[in-house]
Amino acid sequence: MKVGFPHGGNIYIPLRTLFRELGVDCVVPPPNSKRSLNLGTKYSPEGACLPFKLTLGNLIEACEEGADLLVQARGFGICRLGYYTRIQEPILHDLGYDAEVMKFTLSENFKFIGILKLFKRICDGASWLRILRAYHFGMSKFRDLDEIERLVQRVRPRELERGSANRLFLEATHAIDDADSMSSLKRIKKDYIEKLKGIPQDPDADPITVGIAGEIYVVLEPFANMDIEVELGKLGVEVRRKLSYYQWAKYNFYLNPLGINEWRAVRKAAYPYLRRDVGGDGWESVGEKVLYSQEYDGMIHLFPFTCMPETVAQNIMSSTKEHIPVLSIACDEQMGKVGMLTRLEAFVDLLEHRHCQKRRGTP
Repeated sequence: MKVGFPHGGNIYIPLRTLFRELGVDCVVPPPNSKRSLNLGTKYSPEGACLPFKLTLGNLIEACEEGADLLVQARGFGICRLGYYTRIQEPILHDLGYDAEVMKFTLSENFKFIGILKLFKRICDGASWLRILRAYHFGMSKFRDLDEIERLVQRVRPRELERGSANRLFLEATHAIDDADSMSSLKRIKKDYIEKLKGIPQDPDADPITVGIAGEIYVVLEPFANMDIEVELGKLGVEVRRKLSYYQWAKYNFYLNPLGINEWRAVRKAAYPYLRRDVGGDGWESVGEKVLYSQEYDGMIHLFPFTCMPETVAQNIMSSTKEHIPVLSIACDEQMGKVGMLTRLEAFVDLLEHRHCQKRRGTP
């Protein structure tokens, strides 16, 4: 049996590690590319969102490499993620691929035990102790990647030689992916944090701060958002992003059963404007603008074109009393990088002007 799964940021690293530790043959499709998007767009229904198209393209590429069991998430509420597997599985079968699609629902009831049962089904015969150890190792890689990436976000706008932090982050990603023990993982994390802190930085830099929020897939998948965090770093912007797969997994699979919910403060902040979960990450997008308005100079709201939860959030965000500028970017296969960069440059110019006015104390 060969297990395949779609890309989404760096999620492939802990998943590949987990399957490798459990002795499961794992097929990781090539990183998202124009081919992935073209495949997904060609075989997707009209009106499907960008994450649907890219994940379908990934699943096709995984099948081409011999995967016969595909792991794909399902959502709940009004987010169309709930219908992904219902539509993608028949498409794959129509294309001649007999792979089984194993579905799991990303709901608030899908806690730590649920994810362990999923892996138990995939690697039938592995002991619970082995599954727990493999899961801990995979999550440790997730945690370390998250910590290193947050440091990279801080260094990018301050580095004297543009691209230094990005090069080190790419090296760190490969090194963490290859780590085969907890001891080597700890050493790699320590080494790269020291290297990142050692990058020469401009001591007088005063970068503007931009928060990024929106639908989790397009926020965290660089191909879907055209490397927006890297491009903002080139413009001298410090990116703040609260959303990450590690944080999502940590609080959904570990702490929610104990009554501790990371998003409680975010949802409470959104409550005057949005009093219910609208699916996806729409509720959190509104809450992040309200909660972190004093921390950010501006905010970028990323979402797939036609995404209902984020469309709801977009319309609410423009009417909150926290008047920080918000740039909304709808991502789909028609989006061009030149056009996106033009919008980013204009947005950053606006924020820098406001930032200078604040420092001078002028209204």
